Amino acid sequence: MPSTVRVAHLGWLVATLAALAGCSGGDSGAGGVPAGHGNVGVTQGGAQDFGLFRQILDQGGIPGPETLDDVGFFAEHKLDYPTPTCGANLCLHALFGAHPNLVVGTQASVVQVGLNSPIDLATFVRPPMHLVLAIDVSGSMGGAPIDYVRTGLTSMLGALEPGDRVSLVTYASEAQVVLDAVPASDTGILAEAIAGLAAGGSTNIYDGLFQAYTLAAVHLDPAWQNRVLLLSDGQANTGLDDTGKIVALAEGRAREGIALSSIGVGTDFDVELMSRLGEVGAGNFYFLEDPAAVVEVFEDEVKTFLYPLAVDARITMSVASGYELRAAYGTNGWASTPDGGEVELPALFLAGRTTASEPIEAGRRGGGGAILIELMPSGAAAAEPNDVGQVAIAWRDPATGDLVSDEVNVVAPHSPAEPPPGGYFTDATVAKGFAMLNLYAAFRIATERAAAGDPWTAESTLAALRPNVANWLVTHPDPDLEDDLHYVDLFIANLGAVIATSTLGVLPTPGPVDPWPYYE
Repeated sequence: MPSTVRVAHLGWLVATLAALAGCSGGDSGAGGVPAGHGNVGVTQGGAQDFGLFRQILDQGGIPGPETLDDVGFFAEHKLDYPTPTCGANLCLHALFGAHPNLVVGTQASVVQVGLNSPIDLATFVRPPMHLVLAIDVSGSMGGAPIDYVRTGLTSMLGALEPGDRVSLVTYASEAQVVLDAVPASDTGILAEAIAGLAAGGSTNIYDGLFQAYTLAAVHLDPAWQNRVLLLSDGQANTGLDDTGKIVALAEGRAREGIALSSIGVGTDFDVELMSRLGEVGAGNFYFLEDPAAVVEVFEDEVKTFLYPLAVDARITMSVASGYELRAAYGTNGWASTPDGGEVELPALFLAGRTTASEPIEAGRRGGGGAILIELMPSGAAAAEPNDVGQVAIAWRDPATGDLVSDEVNVVAPHSPAEPPPGGYFTDATVAKGFAMLNLYAAFRIATERAAAGDPWTAESTLAALRPNVANWLVTHPDPDLEDDLHYVDLFIANLGAVIATSTLGVLPTPGPVDPWPYYE
């Protein structure tokens, strides 16, 4: 029988592909076990991390909309869920929250549907892996970038298992195979190859990727993890530079069992290409903004994201007659269906952070993700007044090939048109998801308004959000949200500098934008 979660009025359904590891207070799982005890986070592939957005703000600039990806933003927030007791490697949860939004105060409600895993990372043994590195050594990689990459690759070697194998392809004007399936235990050979990386020439991304996939295909073994890691700091400016064909190459190889993650270095790389490659390649997309991020990303790829916990996952939402599904955020490829919507995810991965209260060290954050599905009252008569809908997931175990499924029925104690009079959250996890959603929405509005030549509305929207988030953190302390607030402050300051130098003079202060009508 499907599990049933009783909720209040639903305006936003937050299907959160995140979870917890370690212990956290304020939330209980089955049998009274504290939430977060003995399970790890789960995140979807295809995420563009938050690093480029942050770096532009740190340097006094105004980030554009292309630097803010909802999949990546949500993936850098750790969300703690009840202990997984479903008996599978992935367990489905649903939690409720309702509260006025943190920008202009209109009502917003959420059901947060999460995935977590009982796997113990300390004892988890992954299958052996053939890792193929495709490294950009074009002229623009000279100096600090190539030094960062050497540091990151060296740290990655320490995270590999002795039975793994490593291939290395370098590419500039053309690609060159440097290592062909060398055992990870041959540390001397690997270290010598990494130390020998030297920059020069143009950027032939297709040739480098093609050669990497060729090596992976030659050694393809279904009992192994077969991964390509592509790194680039620029645009394809020689060889085949058709983005569609490069993406098609990655998509075809992913179907054959060769997954791809992509890494962008600096600020001149092709964001669209690299993020799309991570998305279709059943991997992830990272931005390396500093040496700390380099080491962390390379190590995380080996420890977690290079091993999919589930493949061929499919999440569906069917809504009851009293509701309509308006939009979905936090995933790529969402498709509408006659009674709701669905998304297919090539892979789900273990996440790196342990608990939401864990401090943020140098580098980046990480630990989960979210799919945000907006539901609104349809105005139609509900067959069952308390019925909201059903969320379901089906996925395949990459080790056994077994198909696993789970589903949750969502019902409310009142009709769709009766929101609760005040704010309510079943636990701190839903409260964090709600605040996270508000921050993303305000950031998105600010980037788009600023890009359209309207820094005034961008600033007023963030300024309306800022005190509400600060007050929120008094009763809901959280390191991720505190770090988000820091970037709200930077964004406001940077917009203020732009406004101060405007030739338009003093203009009337516009009001903030309401995030929910904004996303109609």
